[in-house]
Amino acid sequence: MADRELPKKWQQSAKVVKAVQIAFDMDTKLQYSIRRSALDKGISPSEQIRYLLDLPTHTKPKRPRLTVSLSDDDYQQLSERYKIPAEQQLEIKKSVIEELTKFALESEVKK
Repeated sequence: MADRELPKKWQQSAKVVKAVQIAFDMDTKLQYSIRRSALDKGISPSEQIRYLLDLPTHTKPKRPRLTVSLSDDDYQQLSERYKIPAEQQLEIKKSVIEELTKFALESEVKK
C-alpha cells in the first residue's frame, strides 16, 4: 500500500488519534477544586487542566452535555418508574430530562 497524504479535513483528526489520555489519581478535595474551577468557567475539567499547565485550549466551547450510560436493565427500571414501555427510549430520555431539570431548578431555589 502506497503512503499517501491524508486529506486536509482528516489531518486534524489524525493528530487527535495520536493523543494519549492520562488519568491523575489525586485526593478527592484536589479533584473537586479543579472540577469546580472548570465548572465555574464553563469548561471541562480536562480543559481546566490544560489551562493550568499552560497548554493550548479550545477557544470554541464544546456543546455542554451531561452523559450517563444506560443498560437494558436500566431502561427496564426507568420504564417502571415513568410507566413507559422500555422500548420507547426517546420517551424515557424526555422523562429523565424533565426530572433532572426539576432537580436543578429546585436546587437553585434552595441556594
